Amino acid sequence: MKFHFGFDGDKTPVQEPLKIQHTDSNTPHLLAKHLQSIFSKLPTYQPIVVICVGTDRSTGDALGPLVGSHLNRTTTLRNLHLFGTLDEPVHAMNLAETVETIHKQFQNPFIVAVDACLGQVASVGCIQVAHGPLKPGAGVNKDLPPVGDIHVTGIVNVGGFMEYFVLQNTRLSLVMNMATVIGDALYASIRRTQSFAPSATTALKFE
Repeated sequence: MKFHFGFDGDKTPVQEPLKIQHTDSNTPHLLAKHLQSIFSKLPTYQPIVVICVGTDRSTGDALGPLVGSHLNRTTTLRNLHLFGTLDEPVHAMNLAETVETIHKQFQNPFIVAVDACLGQVASVGCIQVAHGPLKPGAGVNKDLPPVGDIHVTGIVNVGGFMEYFVLQNTRLSLVMNMATVIGDALYASIRRTQSFAPSATTALKFE
């Protein structure tokens, strides 16, 4: 679970941050288009690695694993490599090991980090995309390595007090709906970037 942003300009194509409410009717379109504009700047040979951070033991912090499981069920996209699902979550205990494995397994991977986030009342339900790594666990005082060339976060509840309790008492409906929007947008943006047309039913049109 992430609480504040970190930035690292070494490898990532510069892109203006995006913050949008997940219930807006045009959110799937805008989110997928924004992500596609980032992925389209990458070399075709560069592997895209999506790390969905979180745990299924906390409702609020399950956003990442839910996104991973949604992507895992949707289809297999070439050049996309996924870490973090409900069955095999990436969390505080194995995040550093997972990041190390990724850098051993892939040459110059472009890493997309997905995580839950706490924020202000007015921002609950918003999805954010920003350049640079996120700092998982910062909201609950955990010292974890920053991860991601870009990060996608969903603000699942209000931060600033009793973060563990807040995460445990986050509405599952909100988290699942946000995870579906993020997963669909990631799938559609990568599919369009790769000009790949699988048989899956999920398809977002940008025109």
